[in-house]
Amino acid sequence: MNDYMENQFKKRLKQLKEAQCELIKKVNRKESLGNGVYERYINPVLTAAHAPLHWRYDLNFRTNPYLMERFGINAVLNAGAIKWNGKYLLMARVEGNDRKSFFAVAESDTGIDQFQFWHTPIVMPETENPDTNIYDMRLVAHEDGWIYGLFCTERKDPNAPPFDQSMAVAQCGIARTKNMIDWQRLPDLKTPSPQQRNVVLHPEFVDGKYMFYTRPQDGFIEAGKGGGIGFGFADTMEGAVINEEFILDPKQYHTVYEMKNGLGPAPIKTAYGWLHLAHGVRNTAAGLRYVLYLFMTDLENPGNVIFKPGGYFMAPEKDERIGDVSNVLFSNGWIVDDFGKVLIYYASSDTRMHVAVSSIDRLCDYVMNTPPDGLRSAASVETILHIIERNEAVLAAEAPEDSVTHLVTDL
Repeated sequence: MNDYMENQFKKRLKQLKEAQCELIKKVNRKESLGNGVYERYINPVLTAAHAPLHWRYDLNFRTNPYLMERFGINAVLNAGAIKWNGKYLLMARVEGNDRKSFFAVAESDTGIDQFQFWHTPIVMPETENPDTNIYDMRLVAHEDGWIYGLFCTERKDPNAPPFDQSMAVAQCGIARTKNMIDWQRLPDLKTPSPQQRNVVLHPEFVDGKYMFYTRPQDGFIEAGKGGGIGFGFADTMEGAVINEEFILDPKQYHTVYEMKNGLGPAPIKTAYGWLHLAHGVRNTAAGLRYVLYLFMTDLENPGNVIFKPGGYFMAPEKDERIGDVSNVLFSNGWIVDDFGKVLIYYASSDTRMHVAVSSIDRLCDYVMNTPPDGLRSAASVETILHIIERNEAVLAAEAPEDSVTHLVTDL
């Protein structure tokens, strides 16, 4: 009987290894056609199934004869991103079946597939007030020479009544590294706001100070009177304090960011301005809907928005709409690659990670030439009529006069 069980153990282990190897080696491919702004890739780049077997299973027959999963992984999501030593690295939020999240690095040679987790998760030091949960790290290679990780640190609200075990306080945790392995924990960011989420560090000094993008909010979930994406300045990262927050990108009625919005990864510096990727949230009958949008700020004054297209840049599609928290896209990582290629990493429905690919040129074109939100139905129609008018002029110049009406109708 014991020999039979040991053989079954070995057989199951072999099957588990083969299945994971097949998953990791799968070659990704672009979706057909697309919208011209970016190309989505069909397969997720990271899922719970990518978590190493030696994290999840006791691989010793004597102590785990049925080869049961001892530590379940529920989701892999919301990854920061950086290109490091020629490799594409995702600092993923890995959530266990116990609802606790931790950070782990997955590495790829291509940036679009075959991501494989490092041998162990990241050991993140705790502060004197230990975190209950940490998640959603933004990786920023700052000009001061450090790589910073800014993330959400969650603790139980000390003012919660005994009957409520859900009230929490969110703040910005800060850590830094020189090698992506050993992390030095710094004190949490202090701001005038009761709670903070989606805090991002600007990659350069601004007037000799560290610039932070913030999301001031009153409660753990609700932004409350918090007005949108904010910013502020600190003199140092070692005990960073922001004394005043300014609103950079406000919430707006009947838009994709009417309920709340937050910055994604650190902005990309271009010839025209700082390119920002953010998420916007609106409420629907089916619950909160998260989409991604872009805007650009001034090179010399990053607190000044100079271009902002109307509507969303990317929204959940097909299977992306299904998961732990459905109808959600979230991004906190992108990489500028050789020749201006941009790899955009995003999570769908708080469950898995994906990649879409664009370029600096295309993203700048999109941001600078897509009409802004007119904030009224009539303005939307005016925008469409203007596009039609321009197309009619183009067609009139290219086609005989008697065929213009036919061509515009076909268009």
